Amino acid sequence: MTARRPLVAGNWKMNGLRGSVAEVEALASALQQRPAPACDVMIAPPFTLIAQFAHTTANTGISIAGQDCSALAPGAHTGDVAATMLADAGATAVIVGHSERRQDHFETDETVNAKAHAVHAAGLVAIICVGETEPERDRGETLDVVKGQLSGSVPDNADAVNTVIAYEPVWAIGTGRTPTTDDVETVHATIRECLVTRFGAEKGNAMRVLYGGSVKAANASELMAVANVDGALVGGASLRAADFDGIIDAYR
Repeated sequence: MTARRPLVAGNWKMNGLRGSVAEVEALASALQQRPAPACDVMIAPPFTLIAQFAHTTANTGISIAGQDCSALAPGAHTGDVAATMLADAGATAVIVGHSERRQDHFETDETVNAKAHAVHAAGLVAIICVGETEPERDRGETLDVVKGQLSGSVPDNADAVNTVIAYEPVWAIGTGRTPTTDDVETVHATIRECLVTRFGAEKGNAMRVLYGGSVKAANASELMAVANVDGALVGGASLRAADFDGIIDAYR
């Protein structure tokens, strides 16, 4: 454990309807009935549920995040959602640079950097994702890819208050496959080194670095115990309260 308070965040991706609020209510009830975890808890539902979930989780210790935002200010941009709109709906953070955005929407490091700036300007926390694909891993390029994404995607004004880094090996997301703990430790140590080199020891050591990629209750304790892993960005296992609470158990 470190002085950094861990964060366990659930990314619901393109899942959830209004009835899904029942899972959030169940999670809030579980958190209230059991010993409080030594971590922050966050859920990132689709845009359509942010306001409802923010209302439901008020005063429960669960915070709400958006899964993406536009880098642009509000205006004539059909279909886009501004960071200020997410803040108005009750979000306190926004995920940017997720591999599915980078792959499906061809987002570059420059795009991610601009979105993170917009998130910061709205007074929200940017959860900036980095991670290598399977071909990059097979070519031994993992560390170079992660270093490059950190350099290009993280704004110069990043600090522990407004920024969280999430390492997600793309080949492990939703596949049931995970790197070895040694592999995770190596990448997280490299991320920490990059942050310290760029932002100085105080800021660099204070920023949280999450692990994501097929995190579930069965492997959460082992993964969360790895040096420089300050929590998890969880995908499918966050959709059910019981499964997500099982991951949060790593910090009880």
